[in-house]
Amino acid sequence: MKIYHNNRCGKSRQTLELLKSEGQEPEIIEYLKNPPSEAELKDILSKLQIKPEELLRKGEALFKEKFSGKRFSDDEWITIMVENPILIERPIVINGDKAIIGRPPENVLKIV
Repeated sequence: MKIYHNNRCGKSRQTLELLKSEGQEPEIIEYLKNPPSEAELKDILSKLQIKPEELLRKGEALFKEKFSGKRFSDDEWITIMVENPILIERPIVINGDKAIIGRPPENVLKIV
């Protein structure tokens, strides 16, 4: 099990604590320090079964300043997220071939 985690995010911390309370010790990936590669992000999106645009944090200042209202292909969005990992929604929990976004944190119980 892995969690793409941002320790400064309350929802991410809550999700990690919930996993631990369920007896899980996930591999913690601080994705702002160690962003996923394009291949890794494509794999995550496949496991989430969503389009790249659905993984964007559209409330982020960077998104509003540079990307709001613009159209990009799926591959372009993936490149944008790899180059600007702050735009990736968090936390993402992966268990085997399944993944889920921990918003709300209780969502992750579906794949534990």
